[in-house]
Amino acid sequence: MQRYRKRNTPAFTFLAYFTFVAGVALFSIGLFNADMELNEKGYYIAVMILVAVGAILTQKVTRDNAEDAEIMAQEEEERRRGSSKSPSE
Repeated sequence: MQRYRKRNTPAFTFLAYFTFVAGVALFSIGLFNADMELNEKGYYIAVMILVAVGAILTQKVTRDNAEDAEIMAQEEEERRRGSSKSPSE
């Protein structure tokens, strides 16, 4: 019986969330204190959201592609083992 193992430690997970929240907070403070018109601030907020979503999607796609490569390699190995057996088995 194989037990499920988490990929990341709780400390790493906390650090990931903390850095994201701290980055958004610091960006927001800087934007609030900036001498810009409201429409310029809106553009910066839109870009910040776009960058955050892009970073999340890039990480997910990279991880999924790596997992898919591992699965395909395992299937190929199983296929090789199956074809190397003699017909009498």
